[in-house]
Amino acid sequence: MLDAYQLNVFLTAAETLSFTQAARRLHMTQPSISQHIQVLERHFGAPLFIREGRRLKLTDAGAALVPLAREMVALSIRAEETMEMLKGEIHGHLAVGCSTTPGKYVLPPLLAEFMRRHPLVRATCQVTSRRAALQMLNEGAVQLAFSSAREAVGREFEFRKFMTEPVYLIAPLDHPWARRTEIEPGELLAAPFILREEGSGTYTAAQQGLAEVGVSITQLPTMLTLGNSEAIALAVEEGIGVGFVTRMVVRKLVQGRVAQVRVRGLVMQQEIFLARQTRRAASATQDAFWDFVFDPGNELVRHLNDEPLPAGAAA
Repeated sequence: MLDAYQLNVFLTAAETLSFTQAARRLHMTQPSISQHIQVLERHFGAPLFIREGRRLKLTDAGAALVPLAREMVALSIRAEETMEMLKGEIHGHLAVGCSTTPGKYVLPPLLAEFMRRHPLVRATCQVTSRRAALQMLNEGAVQLAFSSAREAVGREFEFRKFMTEPVYLIAPLDHPWARRTEIEPGELLAAPFILREEGSGTYTAAQQGLAEVGVSITQLPTMLTLGNSEAIALAVEEGIGVGFVTRMVVRKLVQGRVAQVRVRGLVMQQEIFLARQTRRAASATQDAFWDFVFDPGNELVRHLNDEPLPAGAAA
């Protein structure tokens, strides 16, 4: 295999046409220069220099090698400079899987800030169902996954809670509940509901919260089931019914255009976890993002976890 260092010795000798001057320029001995040239000549099976008196002259083979050697040496130098520049820098590819709501409202600002701090990182985000995101993590298609539940699709998953997101009951601004401070749990059985599909993070949070106040989510008069929380929020705004959505959906989409309804004793919250596969060695980029997300001094994460709107206020 060609040695970039030997090619640089050859180039210096070709430029000076003197082994002595080449040795002086490279801080080497003249016999060492001669030895490197001989190694190259044996490698190519052709002489690279001929002597004309006290001077050297490039052979045809030597002349043909010069531009190629110059290109290879320049590339070698660039590789050295690039790798030196990367010392202490985070670089590489970060692949993250994410369930729907975190993928739309949590991951984009996190990635934007992380990549601002580490501009050599490139990222891919797969927004899909919770189970699909965790399956991709299990298969190695992504390095990390945000999930609204601890649901181990495979072995050796580490889940760490990233945030707790309140789930609100929202109603149209002209709904009778919008003018009340609080309603009773039993009143929920008389209103038309718009719900997420069973198994979604919002549905599960509502199901668990309702069970604590003696209401089964299956008892709710469900008039419409929608596959994403944004559609529910917009349908509520249009007056079609009432529904459960996370705080972040309200803030990003319908703040001030729907009412948050307080139900006596009802507390609903959706936990969001960041998961990683522990049986695979983590890349430096993956570790850096994990540390960034769970850095107690990260102001962005603090903002995402800040206090909910006052109960009973217009959402």
